[in-house]
Amino acid sequence: MTKDFSGIIGHERIIEYFGNAITMDKVSHAYILNGPDKSGKMMLAEAFAAALQCEEGGTAPCGACRSCRQADGRNQPDIIYVTHEKPNTLGVDDIRTQVNDDIALKPYSSRHKVYIIDEAEKMNVQAQNALLKTIEEPPPYAVLLLLTDNADGFLPTILSRCVRLDLKAVADGKIRRFLMEQKQIPSYQADICVAFAQGNAGKAIQLSASEDFNEIKALALQLLKRIKDIDLYEMTQAVKQITEYKLEINDFFDLMMIWYRDVLLYKATADVNRLVFQEEIYSIKKVASHSSYGGIEEILKALDTAKRRMRANVNFELLMDLLLMTMKEN
Repeated sequence: MTKDFSGIIGHERIIEYFGNAITMDKVSHAYILNGPDKSGKMMLAEAFAAALQCEEGGTAPCGACRSCRQADGRNQPDIIYVTHEKPNTLGVDDIRTQVNDDIALKPYSSRHKVYIIDEAEKMNVQAQNALLKTIEEPPPYAVLLLLTDNADGFLPTILSRCVRLDLKAVADGKIRRFLMEQKQIPSYQADICVAFAQGNAGKAIQLSASEDFNEIKALALQLLKRIKDIDLYEMTQAVKQITEYKLEINDFFDLMMIWYRDVLLYKATADVNRLVFQEEIYSIKKVASHSSYGGIEEILKALDTAKRRMRANVNFELLMDLLLMTMKEN
C-alpha cells in the first residue's frame, strides 16, 4: 500500500501543515500526533515520513523513487519504527537502544532520519525523560513522530518541546461517501458504520469490512430488545462474544449507544428519517413510549462510564452488573 496522503480521509488541516513545513523548510524535530485508535495517525506519520525522504523533494511522496518504494515496504533505512517488547509499556531501554543510541548515526541515504513511535502513551516516566534528552538537543537531521491517543499523559517538558497536532473527527458525509464509493458498502450499512465511528474513519472502515457485520448488528439488537428480560450471565456472555468478531468491547458499547440515541431522537421528534436503525422503528417506538428522557440519558451516561472503566481495567463482571442494572431500571 502506497504511503501517501491521497488515501487519508479528512485531516486536511494536518496534511496542509506538513506540506507547508516541507515547502518553507521549517520541519520541526518532534511532533505529537494525538487521536483515537484507528483515526489515521499512522497513515499521516508514514506519509509525512515518506515525503520528507522522497528523492523528488515535493510536499508529498512521489511513490516511484527508490526511497518511496522502500517506504511502502517499511524498509527505508532512515525511517525507523520504534517497537517495544512488553505489550503495555514502552520502557527506557527501548528508547535508549532504538532512539538515543541510534540517532547519533547520520542518515544512511536520506536528508532526514525519522523515528515513528507508535503507542507513545505507553512510555513510562523514565522512558519519557530519556527521550527528552534527545528532543532537547537533536541532531539537525532528526525528526521524531510520537503517535498517541492520550497526549495529556506526557510530561509537560515533552509537550512543550513538540508540535502537537490533534486529529479532529472526520465529517460523517466524507466517511459515508468513501464507504459507498470506494468500498461499495450499501447505504443502510454505511449509515450504521458512520454513526458507530463518531468521526473515526478507521473504525467505520473496520466495521464495514467485517464479514460478520449482520451478526454483530443482530447480536446487539437482540440484546437491546430483550434488555428487561435477560440476566447478568447472558449479558456478559453476549458482550464477550463481540471479541470473536475482532471488535473491541467498547465498540459494542458504541453500537448500543447508537440504539439509545435513536430512541431519544424518536421520542423527541417522532422523525423516522433521522434514525440510524430505521428498520427497527417498531421496537424503537415501543422503547421510547416506556422510557423517560431522563432514563434514556442515564443509560447513555452509563454506557459512556462503562467504556471509560473498561480502559481503567475495572472488574468486568462488576462493570456489566452496574450497566445492566441501569439499563433495566430505565
